[in-house]
Amino acid sequence: MSIDLSKGQRIDLTKTNPGLTKIIVGLGWDTNRYSGGGEFDLDASAFLLHENGKAKSEADFVFYNNLTTYDGAVVHTGDNRTGEGDGDDEQILIDFSKIPTAISRIGITVTIHDAHQRSQNFGQVSNAFVRVVNEANNNEILRFDLGEEFSVETAVVFCEFYRHGGDWKFQAVGSGFAGGLAALVANYGLS
Repeated sequence: MSIDLSKGQRIDLTKTNPGLTKIIVGLGWDTNRYSGGGEFDLDASAFLLHENGKAKSEADFVFYNNLTTYDGAVVHTGDNRTGEGDGDDEQILIDFSKIPTAISRIGITVTIHDAHQRSQNFGQVSNAFVRVVNEANNNEILRFDLGEEFSVETAVVFCEFYRHGGDWKFQAVGSGFAGGLAALVANYGLS
């Protein structure tokens, strides 16, 4: 049975799901009708963060041009350039057993590609969600629907996974940024 979360909520993943090591992070969205003329291309990314809350190198950043890191600890399954259809638009696979001990958090984000040039923002995006699925049995563990609270933002931190003792937990974040991918990269310590 899946648990629906609200912004700011936290939930234990590995303690309440013994044996959980591999998850599928499914991200989805729809775009509202607008007259801008350009197609929407939303992109999921993962930032692997050290104790100081920052990524140290490109190895700590998984996105459409760097699909895997740390021997498959985090894998992006590929860029969906249209977001058409139901279900997940993009997926990120995480194997907690392969995450280096120096990594304490994993931020999952979505940005709008060329948002400024196309005059696009998350105010034109609806039905955005993130869900976590147990890869072993394909059961959905939790879901966080972001709602419609965004306007000018071009990047959103959907959620974070964080290490607490020997367990991994999930936090529903839903925090927006103006400035797209560049703003997120700078926020997480990369240039």
